[in-house]
Amino acid sequence: MATETTKKPRAKKADLTAVEALPTKPEKDRKFVEALSRGLDVLRAFSQGSVILGNQDIARITGLPKPTVSRMTYTLTKLGYLSFNPVLEKYQLSSGVLALGYAYVSNLKVRQLAKPYMDEFARRTNMSVGLTCHDRLHMIYVENRMPPEATLLRMEIGLRLPMATTAAGRAYCASVSDSARKILMDGMEKKYGDEWPEKREGLERAIEEYKASGFCLSLGEWDRNINSAGVPVRLEDGTIMVLTCAAPSYLISGEKLRGSIAHQLAMLASDIESLGV
Repeated sequence: MATETTKKPRAKKADLTAVEALPTKPEKDRKFVEALSRGLDVLRAFSQGSVILGNQDIARITGLPKPTVSRMTYTLTKLGYLSFNPVLEKYQLSSGVLALGYAYVSNLKVRQLAKPYMDEFARRTNMSVGLTCHDRLHMIYVENRMPPEATLLRMEIGLRLPMATTAAGRAYCASVSDSARKILMDGMEKKYGDEWPEKREGLERAIEEYKASGFCLSLGEWDRNINSAGVPVRLEDGTIMVLTCAAPSYLISGEKLRGSIAHQLAMLASDIESLGV
């Protein structure tokens, strides 16, 4: 199990390409199915915060023409991926999407093997411990373990975290190649606009801390009441996930997190990597 020693960033087994950092549509590719891409864009629109959307809402979020959106929502409803509310005349995700998400999570080997390690860490530190994966400019929880008596910070599987301000996102951004990181940073600049310089400063500071210590911190920058740390976990196939720990700031100070617990989290990540997943 993890020990309390400073951990330097590990040598990379594989590296993500710039294309993998932020999926983009190819300009010319005969194998690329544009209609399928648009349908997935419609489904992804429901991850932007609203659980129920009309065609006009979806068109605004995706940038697709409203007639195209209408055809897509009709088709996705017939296939069981959306359901239609006739009273509101709007759509919401249906069980077909849940089945796809569950299939991914349930077959994630690292999630199953890491659970006992995460449980022990949560018990010993009295912190919530999560495992997250990358999705464009966000990180998504695929597992979250809690101390036996804790009732706070129960992060649900599927919860999306912003990359710029969370320990999970910062650790992911710090661990990819320079070219991949540039694509992510350019995407965040476009997303945040005038807010980007302040967020970039915090992100770049976290990246420097990762280079020195092997972990990234977010001390009240995502939620002013939460302190968290993140460490990348590199799987055998080159996939990068991020292990996190978090607690209310009144329970775990930034000093304690940086001076002790974050180092233990880095060693836990190494333990999980050693499982050969």
